[in-house]
Amino acid sequence: MRAFEIAKGSTTLEGLRATTRPEPTPRAGQLLVRMRAASLNYRDMMIARGMYMGGPVSANTIALSDGAGEVLAVGPGVTRFRVGDRVAGTFFRGWQDGPQPAAMLVALGAPPADGVLADQVLFDEQDTVALPAHLSMEAAATLPCAGLTAWHALIENGRVKPGDTVLVIGTGGVSIFALQFARLAGARVVVISSSDEKLQRARALGAEGAINYKTTPDWEREVLVFSHGRGADHVIEVGGADTLARSLACVAPGGCVALIGAVSGFGAEINPFALLAKQASIRGVYVGTRGMFERMNTAIASHKLAPVVDKVFGFEDAPAAFRHLESGAHFGKVVIRL
Repeated sequence: MRAFEIAKGSTTLEGLRATTRPEPTPRAGQLLVRMRAASLNYRDMMIARGMYMGGPVSANTIALSDGAGEVLAVGPGVTRFRVGDRVAGTFFRGWQDGPQPAAMLVALGAPPADGVLADQVLFDEQDTVALPAHLSMEAAATLPCAGLTAWHALIENGRVKPGDTVLVIGTGGVSIFALQFARLAGARVVVISSSDEKLQRARALGAEGAINYKTTPDWEREVLVFSHGRGADHVIEVGGADTLARSLACVAPGGCVALIGAVSGFGAEINPFALLAKQASIRGVYVGTRGMFERMNTAIASHKLAPVVDKVFGFEDAPAAFRHLESGAHFGKVVIRL
């Protein structure tokens, strides 16, 4: 079967290469899934560059964590799915619901777990969810990491409610999902971006506030103006070193900064005492559980929510998809069709 893998020791995007692998066979409790689409996350570029947890990959590893497809075959004892079902695998193996286990979580697309950028992939039936019926495979492929991270931050943890103010950093996959989920909950959303065109698109999705951080470098002050001096009840913090201090400056009393990513790097110098008088908090959000995924899919199906797909690439053009994500030109998710 076809696959794209990240070569052992890779430190650049040149380490992504086409290959062939033997077709897998499902064992007890497993599903064999014919992948139809996969989507990229910033994490995938970090893995290829050797900048993810643990450094360069220690073995050739099939890329990407997020994908959608159809069940081709089932192993002995499978009861949750049958051949023909439309499914996606979870980002983490073995975390069905409840508190995060003490043991190290295993995530797809980095050793020791191959990812989903292949014609066929094996999933344990317990690490698999059914897809909302109204979504295309390309749209459904955006859900396992980006969609679930935003859902975890705002709904499962944040308990966002009507009238809350949500600050969204940027217009990538997690950020746009956060905008959509916040609007479903009746919250007011302010988005920051360096692109006026992207800010216009965010407004079309329901954002009430839009701040260009290039022309307004002290954007945290504008967030306070937007929220009538209170600040943001929820901050979707994906920026890292360049944005975290400003996010802390404009979080509301009792609010929460959901620490999700670090597009601008991890070397932020912050004063945590900025949270003290506000009784605000920072909380790390690392994707989520299968149970969260299923609850999110129920909401997506109920509201017929449509994930925002920026561009779809063919399988052979997977390297171009990585470069497009690297360019920062995308709005929403970058997808590869298999």
